[in-house]
Amino acid sequence: MKNLLPFFAIVFLVTVSTGADWRQFRGTLGNSVAADANLPIEWNEDKNIAWTADLVGRGPSSPIVVDGRVIVTASGGVRQDRLYVLAFDADSGESLWRREFWATGRTLTHPESAVAAPTPASDGKRIFAFYSSNDLICLDLDGNLLWYRGLAHDYPKAGNDVGMSASPVVVDETVIVQLENQGDSFATGIDVVTGEERWRIDRDARANWTSPVGLEINGQNVVLLQSPATGISAHNPLTGETIWTFKANSGGIASPIANDGRVFFASKGITALNVATGSVEPSVEWDSNQLNPSSASPLLFAGRIYTMNRGGILTCGSADDGKKLWQLRLGGTHWATPVIAGEHIYCVSFEGEVKVVSLGEKGEVVATNQFPEKIQGTPAVVGDAMYIKSDQHLWKIASEK
Repeated sequence: MKNLLPFFAIVFLVTVSTGADWRQFRGTLGNSVAADANLPIEWNEDKNIAWTADLVGRGPSSPIVVDGRVIVTASGGVRQDRLYVLAFDADSGESLWRREFWATGRTLTHPESAVAAPTPASDGKRIFAFYSSNDLICLDLDGNLLWYRGLAHDYPKAGNDVGMSASPVVVDETVIVQLENQGDSFATGIDVVTGEERWRIDRDARANWTSPVGLEINGQNVVLLQSPATGISAHNPLTGETIWTFKANSGGIASPIANDGRVFFASKGITALNVATGSVEPSVEWDSNQLNPSSASPLLFAGRIYTMNRGGILTCGSADDGKKLWQLRLGGTHWATPVIAGEHIYCVSFEGEVKVVSLGEKGEVVATNQFPEKIQGTPAVVGDAMYIKSDQHLWKIASEK
C-alpha cells in the first residue's frame, strides 16, 4: 500500500445515515443514546458475552457498526507508523478483513494514547478512518481502498506532542476534520466526490481535542466547531462559511451536543445556547458549574443532561435550567463517554469497570461489570447489543437467547 500514498483523491459519497447503525463517534445521531436498546446489565465470561475478537496494535478509538460490520481502527509498530482498519461480522465476530497503511504524518503521542485515537465515521457505504498522524483513509465496506489523503503532507506542522484525537463527521457531501494544534491549526471540509479540499479555515494555534458535530437548524445542516480559545461556532458544511460565533472559554476535550434548537458545550461547567434563530448569534439559556464534564462528552436524553468527570462522578441535571438533580460517585478514571441504552446509562472506566446506572428520579448503580483490560473508547450500541473494545480485544455484549 505504500506506493498509493501520493494518490489523494478518487471518489466518496455521503448519504443520510439511518438508525440501524452506529456510524460515528457517539453514534449515528451523535448523542450516545440508543433509547430502544435492551441490553443486559450483567455479564461475565460465562454469560451475556456473545463473542470476543482479538485485535492488533493499539487504539483509544471507538468501534462503529455499519451494515452488519463492526469497524475498528488501530496503530502499531515501534513508531506507531502502521495504521490498521479492521472489520468483523457483527453477528458472529468473524474477521472479515484487515487493511494496513503507512502513516505520512507525525506519530508521537502521550503514552496513554495512540495514533488511532480518532473514531472512524461512515456514510453507510464507505468508511472514513482518521488518525492522529492526520491521515484520512476512505475504504468501501469490503475494505477496498478508494482514496487516501495525507493531510500532514499538505500541512506538515499540524500536530502536537501528545497526539490528536478529534473524530471526523460527515455532513452534506463533506467530511469535516478538525486539526487544531500549536502548529498548522485548521478545520477542513473534504469534497465527497473528488476527495479534494472543499474549504479550509484557520483556527487558533492551540491544542484542542474536541470533535466537530453536525446538526440541523431550521432545516439547514450546519457543523459546530468548538475551541478552548474562541468558544463555539457554526459553519456551512459545503463552504465552511461562518454562520455564527459564540465567544467563550471552553473545554478542549469534551465535544458539544445539540438537540431541539439548543447546543450544550463545556464552558462554565455546561453552557446551554439557544440556536433556533439560525444565523443570529445564539443566546445563553443557562450555565451551570454543577455539571462538569472533563474528557467524556455530555449526554442529553428525555429532558436531562448527564456529565461524567474524569474522577468518576456522574451528574444528572435538568436540560431546562441546568440545576443538579442527582449525583453519583462511581470511582475510577473515565475517558470514555457513557452511553444510554433503554433505561440505563453504561459508564466505562479506564480500568475496565463498567457500572450500570438506572435512570430515574435518583440514579442508582444496579450492576458492576469488569473487563480484564483498560478501556478508553466509547461503546457502540446497535439493536440489543453493545460493542466495546480495548487495545487487545473487541467484545459483543448481548443477552443470551
